[in-house]
Amino acid sequence: MPNPDELLVAISTMVESVHSNQMSLTVVVGGTVITGRLAPEAVWRERVSEVLKASDRLGPFSDVFTTEAGERRPDTGEPPTHLHFHLARILQGTTAIPETGGMYRVALADVSAWTVGDFSYSER
Repeated sequence: MPNPDELLVAISTMVESVHSNQMSLTVVVGGTVITGRLAPEAVWRERVSEVLKASDRLGPFSDVFTTEAGERRPDTGEPPTHLHFHLARILQGTTAIPETGGMYRVALADVSAWTVGDFSYSER
């Protein structure tokens, strides 16, 4: 795996350390454009768990996201390995999937390009 961009790692580390979910980011992963806001891993896991728990068929999977491994990791000094997006969309053609945004986990090492900001389409 390639080494992740140091600046992107610093942004992810800051999101984790200040526990903020306001940083908008757009990344390219495997040719796919994903745009949205970053969330701390613990917040992201909690939200995914809530969504799964509300489902009759997927409820049992919610515990995977709330185990000890999912708890906010102690300050080990090691940088994050993943970006955790919420309100995220995959940009495809003239649409965004899903329109309302979803929850995506992206390995930092897989990001080939990125920019600060959240993109959306307009009908101009």
